[in-house]
Amino acid sequence: MAESKQVLLAVLAHPDDETFGTGGTLAYYSSIGVEVHLVCATRGEVGDVDPELMKGFNSVAELRENELRCAAGTLGLSGVHFLNYRDSGMEGSPDNNHPLALAAADVDVVAGEVVHFIRNLKPQVVITFDPIGGYRHPDHIAIQRAAVKAFYASSNPAMYPDGLSPFKPQKLYFHTFPRGFLRFAVWFMKLTGKDPHKFGRNGDIDLVPIAEAKFSIDATVDYRSVADKRDIAVACHASQGGARITGGIMGMFRKFLGVNDQYMRAFPPPGRHREKDLFEGIN
Repeated sequence: MAESKQVLLAVLAHPDDETFGTGGTLAYYSSIGVEVHLVCATRGEVGDVDPELMKGFNSVAELRENELRCAAGTLGLSGVHFLNYRDSGMEGSPDNNHPLALAAADVDVVAGEVVHFIRNLKPQVVITFDPIGGYRHPDHIAIQRAAVKAFYASSNPAMYPDGLSPFKPQKLYFHTFPRGFLRFAVWFMKLTGKDPHKFGRNGDIDLVPIAEAKFSIDATVDYRSVADKRDIAVACHASQGGARITGGIMGMFRKFLGVNDQYMRAFPPPGRHREKDLFEGIN
């Protein structure tokens, strides 16, 4: 009897989330023969883009989708699947209320769309954001909630009937940033006279409560064997400062943390053992 293929599904919000957050993980599993898919909820329409980068593109959405497909090819993804919602912008932005914004969408409707992909692709492992969406982005939180709902609903034929057979993934993980590094970043910003409440290119990220949030680290994925691929994929996202990130920030990040991604295991409940493989124990 032939072994069933291993499939990993990442459910995320914007082009670049797949690389900046989980790129090492996706590249690593693709490199060892796992079929890796991405569900991306939006095309990252909101945000300032250098006019030079817009040459040849009709919209920011078109540019950012192109950047995502560049990164996906480098990471070795088997499929990129869009939900076609609109980027909601940061918390408090007028874009939050756009009729097509992900943050304004009914979580049940979004979950039903994710269920369809789970039943169709049949992943044993699903990964998404942690409960605060990494850095409290409304879209990250919205897709995380939908992904969790979909994970538990996909095996129930009475929920979100779509003509496909029910399917139950075996494991659900939340990608999370190392809090020690974030606390160091807050301290360092204060030391150098910068305001950690106004982090990011637009000063719209408050690092302090993010650094104080506590999530267990139940699994780590060592991606040193594909670190170069991840860096190339990061550079694909030029409109998000990819080339700069590959240099300075990533160099400092690796100095403190090495080359690994960290996860909280949401299902099944974690034990005391910290996993080094998201497929550990998969039937």
